[in-house]
Amino acid sequence: MDSQAISNAVSVLARGRLEDARLDQLMESFRPVDESDAYQLQAALSEQLTAGGYGEPVGRKIGCTTAVMQEYLKIPNPCAGLVYAPTLQQRRGTFVFDSFHHVGVECEIAVRLSEDLPESNAPYERSTIAPAVEAVMAGIEVVDDRWVDYTRMDVATLIADDFFGAGGVLGEPVTSWRDLDLAALSGSMSINGQQVGSGVSSDIMGHPFEALAWLANTAVQHGNSLRAGEIVFLGSIVETKWLEPGDHVVIDIDGLGSASARFGCP
Repeated sequence: MDSQAISNAVSVLARGRLEDARLDQLMESFRPVDESDAYQLQAALSEQLTAGGYGEPVGRKIGCTTAVMQEYLKIPNPCAGLVYAPTLQQRRGTFVFDSFHHVGVECEIAVRLSEDLPESNAPYERSTIAPAVEAVMAGIEVVDDRWVDYTRMDVATLIADDFFGAGGVLGEPVTSWRDLDLAALSGSMSINGQQVGSGVSSDIMGHPFEALAWLANTAVQHGNSLRAGEIVFLGSIVETKWLEPGDHVVIDIDGLGSASARFGCP
């Protein structure tokens, strides 16, 4: 994309978070046409959001790493977005329901990195990515449907806007994760005390670290490699659940513990 097209697209997309505007399809003259355009635009949008007071990016999220989410969104491959510092909370999150357009939650496994993951001589794999993982956590990803009708949106534009990303809640960091079988962890989500979904960690591309390796390789490809200290949400094992005012969300994942979020009124 040329600089003018990027500037035009960013000015529209930034309004979804800086001005609380509903977003619609970008004009064809500045719409991303592929994932290369999408991640280029995502990086430019990040600069605009930070300059506008939205905060600094401190991690990433990956969408569509599980069959349940690929089927739900009709998107057959993973897609990545950025996560911003002010949108992250710890263990028991509290959010204002009306600060979102259409808020939803997902049941995820997250990691915190202890090492940079720069370009290497060979693509990252599950085994080579593992030494860079400092901690593994249960995580609630908070998503926001900022679109007039997301079902009409092209995937590249969704990626450019961080693929519905709106923050999250991280459970207690588990640094002894090597004692766990990360491909065999059961997880569930409850809303207001009622279980609404469950899954297993192997739903995430066969193993959660397969998703992390995919992200590391994709980030290198697009010139924004993963850094030590970043948080990564690896994908939801439960279909997105859209919320009502006052909802209380709890997720539990074997071996990793729980996280909760309440969405109240001001």
